[in-house]
This record gives sequence, C-alpha cells and structure tokens, in this order.
Amino acid sequence: MSDFLTAHYWNNRYLNNQFGWDLGKVSPPIKEYIDGISNKKLKILIPGCGTGYEGEFIFNKGFNNIHLLDFASQPLHKFHCRNLNFPQANLHIGDFFLHDGKYDLIIEQTFFCAIDPNLRGAYAKKISSLLNPNGKLVGLLFDREFEGGPPFGGSQSEYMDVFKPFFASVSIETCYNSIEPRAGTELFIQMIK
Repeated sequence: MSDFLTAHYWNNRYLNNQFGWDLGKVSPPIKEYIDGISNKKLKILIPGCGTGYEGEFIFNKGFNNIHLLDFASQPLHKFHCRNLNFPQANLHIGDFFLHDGKYDLIIEQTFFCAIDPNLRGAYAKKISSLLNPNGKLVGLLFDREFEGGPPFGGSQSEYMDVFKPFFASVSIETCYNSIEPRAGTELFIQMIK
C-alpha cells in the first residue's frame, strides 16, 4: 500500500507541519459559493477536510448540520482546538470510502488531489451515493499536473470522464477567483446528482 493511503502518513504530515496546501483560511471560491446560499438547514459534508477552514467558515455562517471527515485525527484535533463550539459528533475520523450518510451538499477542497488517481472513479461513485437526490458536489480541482504526488493533478476532460457516469449535471469551469499562487490552475466544479 502506498504511504499516502494510510492515516499514519497524513497524521505525520500534520505533526511535522508539512501541509503546504492548507491556506489557513477558507478558499475564496468556496467562500463566495457559500455566501450565496440562503438555506442554512442543508446537511453538508467536507471529506478530507484537513484542518477544516472551510468547515469553520460554513459553521460560523450559521450552518449547523455540517460534518467534517478526515482519515487522520491530527487535523481534526487542530480544528477542534479552534472551534470548541462545533459539535464533536459531527467530526468523523475515518476512511471516506467507508463513510455512511446522506448529504445535500459535499464540498471538495484538496481531497480529490490527495487520493490515488486510480481511485477517482470510486470517489465519484461514493460521492454520488452520499448525496440526496438533487444533492450537489461543489469545490475545486487542480487543472495542472504535478510530479509524483500527492497532490495529483489532472485536466477538465479527464474529470468529465470521471464524473459524468454518476451525475445528472456536470459543470467544470476555469476558476476566476483562486488565490494568487493557484491562479490559472484551478477548476470550479458543480455536480448535481
């Protein structure tokens, strides 16, 4: 098994402060999307949430049915230390592919690029199975390649092939409001089950 497919690998990355993908704040495209949602009753999941700045932002906007999931305990511990009022029962340590639940919205932020590219079809299928009818997957994917990995990159056409079999509507567009270091290398996705 590849090291990056273990919780031990990811816990060590966080323990050694090797998480350069972490912005230390909500990603601007996700912030803008959440700012446009008025229904605060949505049940939301953020898989591979890391230290959970997206989750923190969404929770502080008044969404109370938000769930954070990560393979590793360390990033969730960091999140909990910053957000003592967040319901402990909504923090899930575990394997995304074994997670059960039904959600109205799933947020993708640097999880897809962390999994083995051979698992991308399984990821799309699992996301679809976790969504309620008309539920959405929204977030960001890299529009570039990386040497080695993780992260693992890809292209719009590759992603279309991954998601089309599992969603009624697939929208993948160049992201116009990425942070400066990622400008021109991110795609904003909206998939509807």
